[in-house]
Amino acid sequence: MTKTRATTRGDQTQVNKVIVSSFFGSTIEFYDFILYATATATVFVPVFFSTLNPLLAIVASYLTFAAGYVSRPLGGIIFGHFGDRIGRKRMLLVSMSVMGAVSVLVGLVPAIPMWGALMLLVLRLVQGIAIGGEWGGAALMSLEHAQTSKRGFAASFANAGGPAGAFLGTAALALFALLPQDQFLSWGWRVPFLFSVVLLAVGLYIRSQIAESPVFVAAMKAAESQKSLTRSLPIAQVLRRPRALIVIGLVGAGAFVIQALFSTFGLTYAVGAGVDRPVALWAFAFSQLFAAVAIPAFGALSDRVGRKPVMLAGYIGMAVLAFPLFWALAAGTTWLVFAVFLVALTILQSLTFGPMAAFLAENFGTTSRYTGASLGYQLAALIGAGFTPVIASTIFASSGGAIEGVIWFLIAGCAVSAIVLGFFTKESRHVEIDDTVASS
Repeated sequence: MTKTRATTRGDQTQVNKVIVSSFFGSTIEFYDFILYATATATVFVPVFFSTLNPLLAIVASYLTFAAGYVSRPLGGIIFGHFGDRIGRKRMLLVSMSVMGAVSVLVGLVPAIPMWGALMLLVLRLVQGIAIGGEWGGAALMSLEHAQTSKRGFAASFANAGGPAGAFLGTAALALFALLPQDQFLSWGWRVPFLFSVVLLAVGLYIRSQIAESPVFVAAMKAAESQKSLTRSLPIAQVLRRPRALIVIGLVGAGAFVIQALFSTFGLTYAVGAGVDRPVALWAFAFSQLFAAVAIPAFGALSDRVGRKPVMLAGYIGMAVLAFPLFWALAAGTTWLVFAVFLVALTILQSLTFGPMAAFLAENFGTTSRYTGASLGYQLAALIGAGFTPVIASTIFASSGGAIEGVIWFLIAGCAVSAIVLGFFTKESRHVEIDDTVASS
């Protein structure tokens, strides 16, 4: 077995290093990923799909966005397999490298209608594979280093890095959107993508300084000494319990419906209601900045009251407030747009995201946890976010611009997740994760 540096579980100095690595790594990954999502709604239509009619151009642009979600489960399987076999840390270094390289290449795609779009599609697929491997490793490293009573808080930083990266990516794009329109569309939008190379260098240095998961190292040593490690693939171990995978995928899907709807369609809808594009981008950016604080807070709350109550509060709250939130967006008033994004993303989505990393990971044993948690999370992302912008835009266009159908779609997504969470899962905050057998 390959030698690897490890520490005792609960070593606070190492826990802190891992949390910082998890947060910063996910920040970089989601800077790249959300930057693409924001550009989908504001840049790619006029740059790469100008030969199509406006409606088809929007749908085509959103389909390249969806491609990243389609490939995410594959990334969860690939990175999860090697993460469960040779270690979490190595796979995190690879996923970050791929993600950063793809982002730089997106910034270099030539502005050739359709051919440029095809290049974007391929890069987006690769990007999805990388992000599919990033989240699971980042969440598990924090979870498996932390004490049981702090797992929700520690693991939540993998999700908190998401909105932090979204803030940086959206803010960067918003700053360059202040350029004259022709300059922004010709070269300005590319600069935030190219800046990824700087973030990548910093992130790789931070990530190289952390130790391998002590839970993983202990499991591998025990299996080696007792000859108890079967050579069945981690994915096979996960699929032997398909119910767990399906359930956690459905539980997480509603959170991604919220995220995808407001980060893409919500921005477009606000601009269509009369809000300046930079204002809408800043409203989204600041909601993400505050969410980076709210998510760990709700993760810590789940350590005290349980994962399920916190996540249910987010889903039920969104279902209740969906109509008022979109009515406020339709008003086209700057302060209302800021308020909507703060309520929808900083509070309600953060309630679902805060406990999610720990909740998903606690449903799998050590030798398949990377694969199971990654695949479950990416399944949730695919179901909840992959085609949400396309579906919302289609509903909106086919109804002649009526927003009610989109709102009911949002409510349905939250309702399904809330029902599955409430009736088909068990509370997991006290589950012992040192066992190599998945919890029931």
